[in-house]
Amino acid sequence: MFEQLIYGASEKSRDNFRQLTARMVELLETGRPRGAYEGDSPAAIGARLAQSGGGDWEADLEYLIRKSIAPWHPHTAAHLHTPVLTPAAAVELVIGALNQSMDSFDQAPSASMVEIWLMGWLTRLVGLSADGGAVMTSGGTQSNYTGMLLARDRCIQRLWNWNAAEQGLPLEAARLRIFCSEIAHFSVEKAAAQLGLGRRAVIRVPVDARYRMRVDALAAAIEQSRARGEVPMAVAATLGTTDFGSIDPVEKIAAICEPLGLWLHADAAYGGAMLLSPALRGRLRGIERADSITIDFHKAFFQPISCGAVLVRDRASFAPLRFHADYLNGEDRERDGFPDLVTCSLATTRRWDALKMWVSLRAVGESTMGEMVAALANLATETARILAVRAGFEVLHEPEFGCVVFRYRDSDTLNEEIPKRLFLAGQAVVGHTRVHGRPAMKFTLNNPCVAPGDIAAMLDKIESCAAGIEEAELATCK
Repeated sequence: MFEQLIYGASEKSRDNFRQLTARMVELLETGRPRGAYEGDSPAAIGARLAQSGGGDWEADLEYLIRKSIAPWHPHTAAHLHTPVLTPAAAVELVIGALNQSMDSFDQAPSASMVEIWLMGWLTRLVGLSADGGAVMTSGGTQSNYTGMLLARDRCIQRLWNWNAAEQGLPLEAARLRIFCSEIAHFSVEKAAAQLGLGRRAVIRVPVDARYRMRVDALAAAIEQSRARGEVPMAVAATLGTTDFGSIDPVEKIAAICEPLGLWLHADAAYGGAMLLSPALRGRLRGIERADSITIDFHKAFFQPISCGAVLVRDRASFAPLRFHADYLNGEDRERDGFPDLVTCSLATTRRWDALKMWVSLRAVGESTMGEMVAALANLATETARILAVRAGFEVLHEPEFGCVVFRYRDSDTLNEEIPKRLFLAGQAVVGHTRVHGRPAMKFTLNNPCVAPGDIAAMLDKIESCAAGIEEAELATCK
């Protein structure tokens, strides 16, 4: 009765799938946004959706495609939102159709082995020993949460001989503290809140002129925390900050953490891709000394969202996540040699996301991907040079990877309004942030196909938009 609706259930369903797949490719091509964003307000898109229903769903889908961001466009440069490798995009079809579930081997046999292979490749890329381990995650927030969870439980066990996974949090846990830079990702505080430690458990450490955590300030903050009767638990270093792409000196931070027994987490969600490039990987020197590490494949590894991983220097650190259920992963199954990935994952049901990266490494190659990553760093350096010599623009830092933060005409109004207006007009997707409390703009350069001429064209749009704002203000004054 329903066979034609379920993929693989009948020949007719497979014919239907082939036809629908071909049609989706057509819709993607015809509806594909021709600019960075074709422009429309939330209200306009919402109104169109409210009018849809029944009828021609393909026309509605084409509209939704057209009103999407085009991460491949040279004027899309706001967020850590990358274009994707063509083989990785294509293999999403296989992932969706097969619908393997990574929580047990008898739901994902070959998929489990692909993830195990990929995580082994990743631990070697990072430089971990054979004791290291890794598991796929949905991305940086989940990976950072995992790192903080493992740090919390190890600290509680080590200091107070208390098993938090079994007994909950002891009263002393209220004294635990996490240290990160003042511009670290918000997910560190989010993790502290969700782990029962509270946001106040996170102590933000000042950064230097290049927006890297100051090691002297970290040492002082730890000492001051201990003097207040608090218990330093972990340090979260950032290797590629969201705004500046700046890299905390993880090797020097490790030298502080190790004698004190502090857990070191390296959030390399963005910067981890530099490990692919022989020219750039030295910037992450010391990452292998971290107890846990975040890597996002859906950033500068050019993979479709979502696709991330969390690594640990000692796979035994995953112990707090280890649970068995007779209906899913009974202990006898593991004794019989069946892989059990759910015992080191926060999630139960997970997609076969490892396949995207596996196919990319086979079809594109690690060397070529490394060259693409290096192109991002080179483009950021060239963009900073272009901005520095162009009248009215001020670069606010020295780029370390793919981010360039700048201001135009030293005007808070212009720097606040230009990104909004360019976006709604469908001309460009330019980043916006605040530096020392003042609005600034940002290019997040994630597209290795972008050329300096594309950057110059975006700057032309910024100048033109600024002129329009100033003309409107002058007319209002008159």
